[in-house]
Amino acid sequence: MPDAPDTLTIGERIAWKRRRRGMSQGVLAGLVGRTEDWLSKVENNKIHLDRLSVLRSLADCLDVSVGDLLGEPTMMQWSPDSGTRTVPALREALLDYRQLSPFLSTAEDEPVALPVLKSSVDDLWTAYQESQFGYVVNRLPAVLSDAQTAVRNSTGDDRDQARQALALTYQAAATLLTKLGETDLAWISAERGFHLAQDAGNPVVLGSLFRSLTHTLLATGRYADAVRLVEDAANFLEPGLSKATPTYLSVYGTLFLTGSVAASRSDNRAAAQTFLTEADSAARRIGQDANHLWTAFGPTNVAIHRVQAALELGDVQVAMDLAPGVDTSSLPAERRARHAIETARAYNAWNRTDDAMAALLNAEQFAPEQIRYHAASRNLVRTWVRRSRGTPSHQLTGLARRMQVAE
Repeated sequence: MPDAPDTLTIGERIAWKRRRRGMSQGVLAGLVGRTEDWLSKVENNKIHLDRLSVLRSLADCLDVSVGDLLGEPTMMQWSPDSGTRTVPALREALLDYRQLSPFLSTAEDEPVALPVLKSSVDDLWTAYQESQFGYVVNRLPAVLSDAQTAVRNSTGDDRDQARQALALTYQAAATLLTKLGETDLAWISAERGFHLAQDAGNPVVLGSLFRSLTHTLLATGRYADAVRLVEDAANFLEPGLSKATPTYLSVYGTLFLTGSVAASRSDNRAAAQTFLTEADSAARRIGQDANHLWTAFGPTNVAIHRVQAALELGDVQVAMDLAPGVDTSSLPAERRARHAIETARAYNAWNRTDDAMAALLNAEQFAPEQIRYHAASRNLVRTWVRRSRGTPSHQLTGLARRMQVAE
């Protein structure tokens, strides 16, 4: 099926795919349990559809992916940080045949010292949390290569340390690629990282990679599978809770936050509440916001996910009541921007477009790349441009141009 142009809104993409399946509005609406009038309003941008449980149903009926309807993946813009080789260079690094066997390594491989490698991994994650996506995608291929060389050329405890570093590098790649809509590459990265974490034998790192696998399942619309994975991972981590360190608790709690998103997208209200309660319990044990193993976990991150879960479940009033009261100022830029996007979604659902745009414009000041590349913010701006009937405001025109979503 031909790809829809990148300038289309979600509703216009649904219409594009529906027509190419030879399906009427009435038939598609009936398959997802909605009225033909509802689908007509969605396709004509009178209803902004961003509940992913509904999008998943539409995607299933059209035999496409959720990403096809969201307009993913997103092409990265070149910048001084990214250079002119972005996702393709990372793809080449991930698909390098030399990863298949230690016998295929080249004679030019020279291992880096473990402290240097760990510092590089920390640098990647710090940049990601500051929403410096161009820098991360530029550095990832080199750090992957260094970490792979370290695993091949080390033994004993040093090899386990190298495996952990490589696992966390793969996780960084999976996390960024998920943001960009490169779901297949994200799954490859998360799966490789998970196997390395298993080999290294560190339950904290393994727990972190469980979360990464869950994120990639979410990105591909496999919400029920993601819920089950969280339950399985929790069973694995639960025996260590009695003597858990703050890092262990952070990994455990963040896993449940991811699970709450999966459950809400599955319309599983009970599981979403259970997961949020479990995450809140872990946050209370830590006692404050922290950033152990780059989780940004604590009471504030739990509050952010309560807003997101409410939106995914269609509880817009609950989200509106909660969102403005969440103070994210102590969190990394990535978390602050993510909450801003959810706040914008809530305002938009109440037709408070000016407030929604203000939330995105404010977040753009400290996390421009996150706002530029996230599917939710891009689709909001596309819809606002359509609704402006060809005369968008100066602010909207500028935002659409910077995000490259205008026609």
